[in-house]
Amino acid sequence: MSGAPSSAGTLPASPLPVLLPFRLGERRRRFPPWRITLLHAVGIVGIGLVVAGGAHAQGAPGQLSAFGVIWKWFPLLMWGFGFNILISVLSMALGTVAGLGLGLAAISQSAPLRQTAWGATQFFRNAPWLVLLFFAMFMIPFQFTILGKTIPFPDWVKAVIGFALPVMANMAEIVRGAVKSLPSGQWEAAESLAFSRRQTLWMIILPQCVKRMLPPWMNLYTLVTMATVQASIVGVTEMLTLIAQVHAAEGGRPDLLAPLYGFAMLCFFVYCYPIERFTLYLERRFQLHQ
Repeated sequence: MSGAPSSAGTLPASPLPVLLPFRLGERRRRFPPWRITLLHAVGIVGIGLVVAGGAHAQGAPGQLSAFGVIWKWFPLLMWGFGFNILISVLSMALGTVAGLGLGLAAISQSAPLRQTAWGATQFFRNAPWLVLLFFAMFMIPFQFTILGKTIPFPDWVKAVIGFALPVMANMAEIVRGAVKSLPSGQWEAAESLAFSRRQTLWMIILPQCVKRMLPPWMNLYTLVTMATVQASIVGVTEMLTLIAQVHAAEGGRPDLLAPLYGFAMLCFFVYCYPIERFTLYLERRFQLHQ
């Protein structure tokens, strides 16, 4: 396509800028080339452990190094980390189920039900997680008596309930936001086909909301996983509790503090970082198809 003629003559033929092909690769180059990858982050944490572990030279001769202590207690520490993962999975499952019901109540046509759901969502969503954990630990009995039979209620189960409460509130907001994000034409089209509200919700609306809810749901799971270390404050035997016990068993050596807690940080990072990257991938993928 040629440009417009002028008094000096005709401009040389050249394509208009608005018609130039868009290249996605050029847009991606705008991201900084120094973005930290998983390998870089693990290397940084590893270097920190090496530097902190060098302090063992100040201890008495014959003592195990920091890496020797971590290797000695590695199975126990990984058992504690696995218990953190178990608490996070159970809390997420319980909170997701409860949050789905609370979110559906928040979009109900019944005003009292909708206002009650809104109040519960705002209360548990804006309360500190540690306060809710204490609430669950001290307000729920440690045992129940049913038909003359005593059933114990362990602390880790109460911790699961304590973490499930904020998950429930945040999940309710995720559900409500996903449903509200769909165009109103979806409801109108279903109504024109004589679908009831329940059929419209379960057969048309919620299936379309899955891709909108999945990325924030995964992001919420990483937050819950990292928050499970707070259970050590209320006496649940998880990774940080075991680290404190290992540190005491090794004589309370100051040079072991940074390596032991750095190892815990490394475990949570290696577990949560791939989830966070996969969440970003899903956000980009679903955004292209919306």
